[in-house]
Amino acid sequence: MRTLPPGSTIGILGGGQLGRMLSVAAAQLGYRCHVYAPNANSVAAEVAAEFTCAQDDDVAALTRFAESCDVVTFEFENVPVGPLHEIRDCAPLHPPIAALDIAQNRIAEKVFARDHGGTTAPFAEVSDRATLDIAIAEVGTPAILKTIRMGYDGKGQSRIRRGDDLEDHWQAVAGKPCVAEGFVTFSHEFSVILVRGQDGEVRFWNTPHNVHEDGILAISTTPAPDAILAQQDAARALAARMAEAMDYVGVLTCEFFATEAGPVFNEMAPRVHNSGHWTIEGAVTSQFENHIRAICGLPLGDTGLAAKRVEMHNLIGPQADEWQALLADGANHLHLYGKGETRPGRKMGHVTKTYF
Repeated sequence: MRTLPPGSTIGILGGGQLGRMLSVAAAQLGYRCHVYAPNANSVAAEVAAEFTCAQDDDVAALTRFAESCDVVTFEFENVPVGPLHEIRDCAPLHPPIAALDIAQNRIAEKVFARDHGGTTAPFAEVSDRATLDIAIAEVGTPAILKTIRMGYDGKGQSRIRRGDDLEDHWQAVAGKPCVAEGFVTFSHEFSVILVRGQDGEVRFWNTPHNVHEDGILAISTTPAPDAILAQQDAARALAARMAEAMDYVGVLTCEFFATEAGPVFNEMAPRVHNSGHWTIEGAVTSQFENHIRAICGLPLGDTGLAAKRVEMHNLIGPQADEWQALLADGANHLHLYGKGETRPGRKMGHVTKTYF
């Protein structure tokens, strides 16, 4: 185990709100953060000690960045994997490149979960227009067509209903390689959020019940309903097995459906996650602080609840404009991400309410 003392530099690949909150947590523990992102208007860079604005595949810039850091982590799982192999000897990379490689490919991700004892929705690979017909015949309708790479928050997806013209859906995903997923009948959606240290210790936060709207997380609440809690142990066990198999270090999130037959794995995020934002005020140690602790080789913090009940609401698009009304309720904890342009579907912030 490699322990980094305060004053060390943590490199963060990605410049969004997750990097912003990681930087705040790192500064609290006395670390410096160096953000690397292709977008000059990085909200993470605003609170970091150093910023490199360069493309994700610029190996020379990535090398200089990594050589300036004592450890490198990710706030976004769609960082190109190829260039990372070129810098792996410059500084430790946590989580490992293997985790990014798996998470970036929806098919590899599902196979990985199945290989470790998990249950997934029925799925079939779609490599071209002809195989779309075969895949839908196999998984049935309704179904969801998802691009194998680069899809998140409902992007790169098309929902197929019985009788639809499949050509329309193929055009909707721009003819990219996809996975066709059969629908799962479920009562709730939830996520398992764990942190794994360099020594292999694993700790879990309370399991949140997640509600999505238009493919984007809207609300996370904990404690979760009994229907979720009854499946929590099985879901946690799968997430822990997957983390161990990847020799994972840091926060890992796995999303699940609660079904009559048990938890069905949906996808994993090798990073801190939107459904864990409630941990900033709602847990003894937040997901952001524990991620920093893990990658720096520090003892992990207590993941227990700091309140009887916690609710986190995402502020999407113009909802963030209601900041005055939100602050009028003294029980609300408001987090705005500093994004200048309000757009429909864009995560502008979140608000957390704790109940004691």
